[in-house]
Amino acid sequence: MRPFSKYFYQLRVAHGIRQIELAELLGYEQSYISALEIGTKGPPTSEFIERLIRALSLSDIQQAELHEVVEASQRKFIIPTDLSEDIHWMLLNLHRHLDSLHPAQVRLIQEIIGIKDEFAKNALLKPKYLRMQQKEDRPM
Repeated sequence: MRPFSKYFYQLRVAHGIRQIELAELLGYEQSYISALEIGTKGPPTSEFIERLIRALSLSDIQQAELHEVVEASQRKFIIPTDLSEDIHWMLLNLHRHLDSLHPAQVRLIQEIIGIKDEFAKNALLKPKYLRMQQKEDRPM
């Protein structure tokens, strides 16, 4: 199940609305709502998303989550032209193995990617830490 499908289903259930009722609210067929929930259709258009936001009066947090799951559910990605050749080969290799990755491999890849975020956090903390350490090191 795609992230959008799961989130969309959870939104509908949380609002206590049946598929047919949501379809009528949004101006779509119930079969389309069903296809979105089970993941046989790709992420919907921005028009659909805007209608959903208005129909369910989604909070800012829910809207941000919704946009995030739509992005995570995209089937095609555009690769920037200025990436190195190594990254292109890595992406091709990853693409070829997507259907055979073990969950542990997926977690490892996510952790490796997350290391950059940790470095960024540490870089922000470091100056403050250094200032505190410098104060402690000063002779009285």
